[in-house]
Amino acid sequence: MRSWHPDLLPGYESTDLPLPEVTPAPGEPEDAELVATLVRRVGPGGGDRRPAVLYLHGWNDYFFQTHLADAFADLGYAFHALDLRRYGRSLRQGQLRGFVTDLADYFLELDAAADVIAEDHDGLLVVGHSTGGLVSALWTAARPGRVDALVLNSPWLDLQGSALVRTLGSPLVEAVGSRNPTSVLRLPPDLGYYARVLHAEHGGEWEYDTDLKSSPGPPIRAGWLRAVLAGHQKVAAGLGIEAPVLVLASAGSDFGRKWHEGLRGVDTVLDVEQIALRAVRLGRHVTLVRVPEGIHDLVLSAPAVRASVLATTARWLRAYGPVPSITGGGDGARLGAGSDTA
Repeated sequence: MRSWHPDLLPGYESTDLPLPEVTPAPGEPEDAELVATLVRRVGPGGGDRRPAVLYLHGWNDYFFQTHLADAFADLGYAFHALDLRRYGRSLRQGQLRGFVTDLADYFLELDAAADVIAEDHDGLLVVGHSTGGLVSALWTAARPGRVDALVLNSPWLDLQGSALVRTLGSPLVEAVGSRNPTSVLRLPPDLGYYARVLHAEHGGEWEYDTDLKSSPGPPIRAGWLRAVLAGHQKVAAGLGIEAPVLVLASAGSDFGRKWHEGLRGVDTVLDVEQIALRAVRLGRHVTLVRVPEGIHDLVLSAPAVRASVLATTARWLRAYGPVPSITGGGDGARLGAGSDTA
């Protein structure tokens, strides 16, 4: 019988998903276990067959957005989140944070998480953010019939920058990533603006573990970026996802190197125009919604913005998602309730 234990977040439980098939990356300790971690919001006991949410975080991230889980619970869903191998709760001493050489490797823990969820719930809604949105889309495409609906929050569907820069950069990443996958790429420094937007210590609204979601983030390794670019190529070719897909993205991006307060209302991480262009390649039924004043993680935007995001999601789910018995606020009142922090 599976063992659940109290999570680092009050009101949540988590369980390890062992990955014995996975070998350590070069330079990692041989004895450091490779696991993923499934987290669930504590809810009703046995016999609860309501549809479930499986949330997947982005790069340099982990699940801490309890207000999002509360909002989905208000909509009638059983909320779960997955911290992938080498991220967040799953990271072990000496491991290369976030490292993988093929995004399809994550299908192992996604399959395991979905199997655990299916033991207690009927219907699966997958919610993916940023890199987690890309991984979620690839997995959903590879597992037809497993996911009832897919919601993508600022998914990373293409490399930011001009088409020329993307084209010229890809062969270099391919060459280095295939030859020396753990080598660190020299990229412009992270100025910390996104953390300044988010974290309460810098004028933002949110509290989170800065060891698990750091600023600056972990080094970008060639093999990892090569894996991401391969995922982008699959999206560009068309994924053919059968389940309905909702793509949410900010109305604007800003990659300026000088801080200004307007950065608190735009995506400072990804090019939202490229998200919009690539969204139609995901499947046959894709809804695109642009969110004015939205930041990169839309559900961490200002209260009125995040309330609008979940209200939009709730309406879409009533039409296309696994529909539970809607209770409580129903239109995502929790997301507009102020500074809910983890």
